[in-house]
Amino acid sequence: MRTETDPLESAMIQLGVNIDHVATLRQARYPGIPDPMNTGSEPDPVRAAHEAELGGADGITVHLREDRRHICDRDVELLRRLVRVKLNLEMAATDEMVTIACKTGPHTSMLVPEGRQEVTTEGGLDVAGQRERMRDVVKQLKDGGMIVSAFIDPSPEQVEACAEVGFDVCEVHTGPYASAFARCGGDMRHAELIEQLKLVQEAGQIIANAGMRFNAGHALNYHNVQPIAALAGIDELHIGHSIVCRSVFVGLRQAVAEMKSLMTAASS
Repeated sequence: MRTETDPLESAMIQLGVNIDHVATLRQARYPGIPDPMNTGSEPDPVRAAHEAELGGADGITVHLREDRRHICDRDVELLRRLVRVKLNLEMAATDEMVTIACKTGPHTSMLVPEGRQEVTTEGGLDVAGQRERMRDVVKQLKDGGMIVSAFIDPSPEQVEACAEVGFDVCEVHTGPYASAFARCGGDMRHAELIEQLKLVQEAGQIIANAGMRFNAGHALNYHNVQPIAALAGIDELHIGHSIVCRSVFVGLRQAVAEMKSLMTAASS
C-alpha cells in the first residue's frame, strides 16, 4: 500500500503510452517514405496520441530510430506541438538524436540502446560502460530543458552509474519479468517469477534512494502489469504494444482506459 506522507509520494501512478506501433502499421503500407502523410497514408500517430490522451494517458512516448522504421521526424515535430500531456522521446545517444531532441524540446528524453536488426529494444543501456559519453549527452539534454531518463536493466551497477552521470529518471527493463510471467503462467508463487519481480523491486529502491524517479516498462500487458504497478515508489509505466493490440478490438481510447484502471487499482 502507498503511504500518504506527502503529495509526491502519494501521487497516482502514471501511464505513458508508446504509440510506435501505430506508425508501424502505417509504414507497413507506406514503407520508406520520409513524410508518409503527403500520400494521405494512415493511421496517423498524431491522431493516436489524441485518443490516448482522452483515454487517460499521462504521457505519450515515441522512439525516433536512426532508420526511421516507424516514427518519423514529422511525427515528433507535430506531437510536440499538439500533445497536451508529457511527450517522452526515446532515442539513441547519438549526435543526430541529441540535436533533434534539443531542437524539438520534448518534456523527457529517454536514452535507449538501439540495434538495426532488433524488432524492439532488447536489453538496457550500458551506462556503466560509457560514463563519459553519457555524462556529456545528459548535460546537453538537460541544458536543452529536458528531464533525462535511462532505460536500464535492473542492475545496481547501472543504477549507480545513472546517478553518477546525472540522469533524472531510471526506467527499469521489465522484459525478463514479463517473460518469466508467461513461462510461469502468472503463478506469483513460482521461484523464477518471484526472483524477477524482486530484481525490479530492489532496483527501484536503489533508484529512489539515489534521488531519481523510478519508472518501468517493456513487454507489460493487461495480465502482468499489476505486480509491477504495485511496487513501492514506482512513478510511471511505459506501455505500447499491448495497448495498441487491444485497441484493434475496443479502440485506443478504451484500451488506454482499461490499462490505466488496472494500474491504478494495483497501486492504491
